[in-house]
Amino acid sequence: MRGRAVFYLDSSALVKRYLPEPGTRWVRHISATASIAMAEFSIVEVASALARRVRMGDLDPRLCDDLLEAFLQDVEGYSVLSPNRGTVLLAVELTRRHPLRAYDALQLATALQLADALRSESFSLTFVSADERLCAAAEQEGLPTVNPNSVANAG
Repeated sequence: MRGRAVFYLDSSALVKRYLPEPGTRWVRHISATASIAMAEFSIVEVASALARRVRMGDLDPRLCDDLLEAFLQDVEGYSVLSPNRGTVLLAVELTRRHPLRAYDALQLATALQLADALRSESFSLTFVSADERLCAAAEQEGLPTVNPNSVANAG
């Protein structure tokens, strides 16, 4: 891992690396300079987000294919985490403590487990999401958070 800081990006943050949105510049910067972690199921979530943009007429299908290919290549350089039963059970508990959707709870549970593992190695984890509710839950669970939509000069 590069440096002592790790950024966990949920799918709403990952998409910003490929589509121009508020926060794109910041996400591209940390993707190039820091260690990135993500949940394995985010691969499907990003693919779905890109396909949805095609269906809405906001993204050319060929460009979508190119962006998806670039994303799948970039994933090879990330720490990709697969949820296990413990992750799922923690996500269930998180839905009881916070108003989270299922996959948001899984995102947070995955990040919390990674943060615990990294602490013993003196690494820090920052949770990155464009979802305000998810960021609020992550903060309440003790994770430093960044909403790329709110970063100065986020474009």
